[in-house]
Amino acid sequence: MTFGHDDSRPAVPRALTPDQIEAYEKDFAARPANQLMQNAVTRTSVDDVALDRRVLTGIDHSVSHHLDDWKATNQKQSGRCWMFAGLNLLRAGAARELGVKDFEFSQNYLLWWDKFERANHFLEAVVETSDRAVDDRTIAHLLTDPIGDGGQWNMFVALVAKHGLVPKSAMPETDSSSATRAMNRALKTLLRQGAAELRALAPAGVEAQREHKREVLGAVHRVLSIHLGTPPRRFLWQWEDKDKEFHRDGWLTPAEFAASYVKLPLDEYVCLVHDPRESSPVGRTFTVEYLGNIVDAPPVVYLNAEMELLKRLAAETVVGGEPVWFGCDVAKMMHGDAGVWDARLFDYAGVYDAPFTMDKATRLLHHDTQMTHAMLFTGVDMVDGSPRRWRVENSWGEQKADKGFWTMNDSWFGEHVFEIAVRRSALPPDLAAALDHPPIPLPAWDPMGALAR
Repeated sequence: MTFGHDDSRPAVPRALTPDQIEAYEKDFAARPANQLMQNAVTRTSVDDVALDRRVLTGIDHSVSHHLDDWKATNQKQSGRCWMFAGLNLLRAGAARELGVKDFEFSQNYLLWWDKFERANHFLEAVVETSDRAVDDRTIAHLLTDPIGDGGQWNMFVALVAKHGLVPKSAMPETDSSSATRAMNRALKTLLRQGAAELRALAPAGVEAQREHKREVLGAVHRVLSIHLGTPPRRFLWQWEDKDKEFHRDGWLTPAEFAASYVKLPLDEYVCLVHDPRESSPVGRTFTVEYLGNIVDAPPVVYLNAEMELLKRLAAETVVGGEPVWFGCDVAKMMHGDAGVWDARLFDYAGVYDAPFTMDKATRLLHHDTQMTHAMLFTGVDMVDGSPRRWRVENSWGEQKADKGFWTMNDSWFGEHVFEIAVRRSALPPDLAAALDHPPIPLPAWDPMGALAR
């Protein structure tokens, strides 16, 4: 009996060899289906070839419970989906209060404050970690994207709490709010340069670093004001309702406007997530190092729960008359023109004759999935007490789907939705009690710290 390595078997080569490549080519040529797929995919999109038309034609946009009667918004060439979804959640109540058919808060106003606060948040992280080597993994993560557009539910709530809101007319969109790339390019360079300068000042102490931080933030303020305009401190608010009746509230601050027209108790909402990794126990809270946008704001905290609870609470909330903010991995199994998602929408395994077998936990661990986009559930199709499909307000304009409102089959929810924002009072008592315990910290690069764009 022989133990260990079997020396009688030839070693598998480390490098690709001519014989191995020839074997692959012969195997490919020997299968007629491969030639058929090659002919198809070289002339058209692989998604068109892989599309399961039975799944696509089996989906329609009707749902049993439907909340939206407003127009879909458009984030355009920016990564503000989390902000749009949050403001879309609030605008229905504001429209009712104002007596108007459609209403939008200023997304540009929140973008300005998010960028300015996030610059300060980043620079403070640099000060705190300036004793570490520049190739430290946390430093590398911070420097990779010091001021991107993406965000999280808690970051949205923190912005509204500190800076209030204004109507879109008080700070309308600009070219750079709708297409942020050029502005972000300048901001990233300024902040990375600022990081280098702050790290060099570390021997002089924290106060010297923070004094220089004021100069860096001054440059950031100028860039933001040039690209986005100046956020109003006060504005005259008057409007005409749907019955042509004129109203005037007079001069308001953003905080006063938010207090009057935000009809949901944002401080009562919690972020419920589905993280199926073995390292993330259900019923525990988590936070991610250096994730956030406002220094000294409450941290971004997630409460991990089973997927069936996320579905049940989302459905109950929509049936109860309130939309639901959620985050997902948006591009998986998505048909953009039709505006639908289904877990079995594309048969890639059939096209490539290759298995795609990773479950959600494995995809998270191996960087094949993370939250990439935030939207709003505005409808649900209930059958025998269970959700069958979901109606989704996207922020990609009115050109696709049902005038910008998409349809998600419930199979997709389980595989690709990561989090929802719900009221604490909706949670089971044992799960609500978990919110009172300190969250487990995850490293800055953990995939659950991904930002929705």
